[in-house]
Amino acid sequence: MSEQTALRSVSVLGLGPMGRAMVRAFLEAGVEVTVWNRSTAKVDAMVALGAERAETVAEALDANAVAVLSLTHYNAMYDVLGQAIDQLPGKVIANLSSDSPEKARAGAKWVRERGAEFLSGGVMSAGDNIAHPASYIFYSGPRSVFDANAALLRPLGPQEYLGADDGLAQVFYQALLTIFHPWLLAFDQASAMIAKSGHDIGRFVPFAVRASEAFPYFMEQFSVANQNGGWADEASLTMMDAGAQHIIDASEEVGVDAGLSRLAQSYWRKAVAASETAGKAVSTYALMRGEAS
Repeated sequence: MSEQTALRSVSVLGLGPMGRAMVRAFLEAGVEVTVWNRSTAKVDAMVALGAERAETVAEALDANAVAVLSLTHYNAMYDVLGQAIDQLPGKVIANLSSDSPEKARAGAKWVRERGAEFLSGGVMSAGDNIAHPASYIFYSGPRSVFDANAALLRPLGPQEYLGADDGLAQVFYQALLTIFHPWLLAFDQASAMIAKSGHDIGRFVPFAVRASEAFPYFMEQFSVANQNGGWADEASLTMMDAGAQHIIDASEEVGVDAGLSRLAQSYWRKAVAASETAGKAVSTYALMRGEAS
């Protein structure tokens, strides 16, 4: 395989919704793709689009210098690559699966001990829509490995290289999911409240979108506060506790589960109690850092 061909070909292992989206993006960019997956039906669908089939993991690794992994977690990487240890030396493994930072670091060490280079990635996307304008990918690992493979990986979306720490992509990725998951549940609760009150969710959505435009302002303000110990004012903490109770009441009056709001309220109440004990305002940020009890 010539160097030029190597730069235009890749193997993708793991064909869940994200893996299939990656294969399509590579093919649309003119990159030759070899695919492997436990389920042959998913392989068939990608072959129909122009991908090459690998019957085994070893075939997939032999086909190209770079392999992109899109798996459920890092433990799956060991199961998959463990089938073809002899094919790893000299390869580049770009693991774009989700997991914890420490598991990414351990995975990177495991891959390198078997002779391959490694990059960790966290795919920030609108579901599996990696072409969405808001989608991009965090990368971490050796700068030289990222630079050597950035052009090949570019069809997957805008790239944000964070640094040499193998776990750093997952730190940023999981931090953003920490924001997203409660938001998703909160939107479900809010929508349920609207619907069970006898009103149209569609009518509510434009107001929710409009309100979300203030979120960047709050994030910028609280980021400054959190760099200085966190936002804390005893009167405001008490007000947030009361506000959470109003949300709980509004939800439960129409039979909507308010567990998420009760959890939020528990943090405001912990902060109020910690403030009373400390004789000064204690932020929820400080509580989450374990700096107050």
